[in-house]
Amino acid sequence: MNGKSLLAVLGVALLAAACATTTDAPVTPVGGDKGGSGFLGKDYALLTPGEVSKGQAGLRYFNPAAQWKQYSKIIVDPVTFWGDEMNAKIPPTDQQALSTYFNGALEKAFSEKFQVVTQPAPGVVKLQVAVVDAEAATPGLRTISMVVPQARLLSTVGSMASGKQVFAGALQVETKLIDAATGQVLAAAVARSVGGSSIKTAAQWEWGDVQNAMDAFAGRAAGNLYALTSGAATPAQLPLQ
Repeated sequence: MNGKSLLAVLGVALLAAACATTTDAPVTPVGGDKGGSGFLGKDYALLTPGEVSKGQAGLRYFNPAAQWKQYSKIIVDPVTFWGDEMNAKIPPTDQQALSTYFNGALEKAFSEKFQVVTQPAPGVVKLQVAVVDAEAATPGLRTISMVVPQARLLSTVGSMASGKQVFAGALQVETKLIDAATGQVLAAAVARSVGGSSIKTAAQWEWGDVQNAMDAFAGRAAGNLYALTSGAATPAQLPLQ
């Protein structure tokens, strides 16, 4: 490939990435079996790899016996930060701010498609989510890498090599859905998202990429569950485009 062709390819990649606030990514090991933190316990053994390039979680499981159409209500448990490493990495005040934000994003997304309740009953699913890895962005350097043309080009090259936007933040979560009345595990997943290169995110605070990933996760989770409960899709067909 000659120099002009390389620049053309990089230019296309840069333009494509410029629209994305977050990007799905393969999960990374954070301890435990299959890269788990311990949050999912014995349910890690149920997980199989998903196709991240198609918008699926890096690891996922759907109970083949689940009768999805019976569910119309949901309990959203408080988001937790899981593991000693996470507690050391993120100051308590930031943990509180992020968990409050994530809880709000989840409740908003699911309330648009389900009745959010607080008590177990037949026809109710319970959503449990744990943040198992979160990386802050580097605000000043991130802004430069996204605004200055030469830095943007170098950032794109670095991102293509590493799979993660230079100076961007990242979020990895573990989650499961259970039948609130019986405790039966209906689905479980480990998913990771990293900051994109949208100009809109250039000047955001250090945890802005993580918040964008939380929004994306909440919206996709609510959409996927609604597709299952409404009969619009089977687990094999998720996520819907």
